[in-house]
Amino acid sequence: MEKKVTVIIPARNERKTIKYVIDIAMKNQSTDEVIVVNNNSTDSTAKVAEKHGARVVDCEEVGKGNAMAKGLLEAKNDIVVFLDADILNYNESIVDTLSSPIINGEADFVKSTFDRTTGGTVTKIVVQPLLNILYPDLYKFQEPISGMIACKKSILEKIKFESDYGVDIAIVLDLYNMGVKMKETNIGEILNMSHKNKTTETMAKMSYEIMKAIIKKAKEHGVY
Repeated sequence: MEKKVTVIIPARNERKTIKYVIDIAMKNQSTDEVIVVNNNSTDSTAKVAEKHGARVVDCEEVGKGNAMAKGLLEAKNDIVVFLDADILNYNESIVDTLSSPIINGEADFVKSTFDRTTGGTVTKIVVQPLLNILYPDLYKFQEPISGMIACKKSILEKIKFESDYGVDIAIVLDLYNMGVKMKETNIGEILNMSHKNKTTETMAKMSYEIMKAIIKKAKEHGVY
């Protein structure tokens, strides 16, 4: 498999986990470049990322979507893989697994699904019911708001990223509306460190922003 994938890792105060994510990404045969987008971290995330061989770029506008857009702008390859920065147990072939369907011409956008150790509440009680009403074809996605994805840069450049928690589902809905060939791929068990510490207030904020994004996209796409 030719090395032609840029791995983008948005990160805000992830010094404890970022080195593991970078190290795993770099082990993959398809990885050609690793970019860590430092999203206003107040800890040593950027320093640790540089030490472990990633190219660090700064994004001063707080928000995952803003960091993703910055990373996309900096990527040198047309196939990009986004990884969450707070996962300690990625499968060692995570980048190859996500990017191979695109490299092999099977899909233009790959969404990850995984075996959870925690979390999933927002997906089950907010996202999937709304999708079942507004986008029934997408109800099949087990993890529609997963942040681990692969796509062609040239496709993602055609959409505008939401700045908040709504970014991941908004990408799916925009690409679906564009008729992009999509695939869901299992990446194994995931232990998300931040999900273990989410408060009810954080979950409520996340749910609101995701619902807002779904309704916004449904209106833009003429679904209702």
